[in-house]
Amino acid sequence: MSLPHKNEEYGTEVYWDKRYEQEAEDASFDWFKSYADVASDIRKLIPSRAARILMLGCGNSKFSEDMWEDGYKNIVNVDYSPVVIEKMRNRHKDVRPEMTWEVKDVRTLDGLDASSFDVAIDKGTMDAMMTSSTDVWDPPEQVIKDCTAEVSQVIRVLKRNGIFIYITFGQPHFRRRYLTGPHVTRNTSLEINQLGESFHYYMYTLRML
Repeated sequence: MSLPHKNEEYGTEVYWDKRYEQEAEDASFDWFKSYADVASDIRKLIPSRAARILMLGCGNSKFSEDMWEDGYKNIVNVDYSPVVIEKMRNRHKDVRPEMTWEVKDVRTLDGLDASSFDVAIDKGTMDAMMTSSTDVWDPPEQVIKDCTAEVSQVIRVLKRNGIFIYITFGQPHFRRRYLTGPHVTRNTSLEINQLGESFHYYMYTLRML
């Protein structure tokens, strides 16, 4: 795995394309938690295995694969790296044909219809866009713009009663601003759950009302 020289490279397409090109065809990497770590929470939040799920910034994570094995077959995986999308499409097309893989930027989600998904999941993607910030209390305007753009697009593509699940190490006083505010143009409710015992992670659930 090729690590960046600077943390802010995690937020660039150039870094990810180069990294995925260098990695083996069967390589995988999961930020924070694996599906097994949060499966019980996911099953409660998504009781229907028929739910249409959008995986934001999928990378080569096994999270979608493990959800598929748990019965969630209708998953659309998106990432802005064409390199990883092609690799993942080839890896899964025969064994998990229901899953689809599309090149898309989470800040625009071009081509995805409004109110077309039951669930959207972000596990570390928004966090990668924050790596250019050295001050979590006062992030740069571009970070705020990128993160609120993603949330705005997620809100656009979710159905009524749809949910946005965001898994992160970011504490509520640093992350709540991106899930509330004027860019949230629909009525929503926000639930925050702490995960882990020693090093804490958080699961934010933004529900469309």
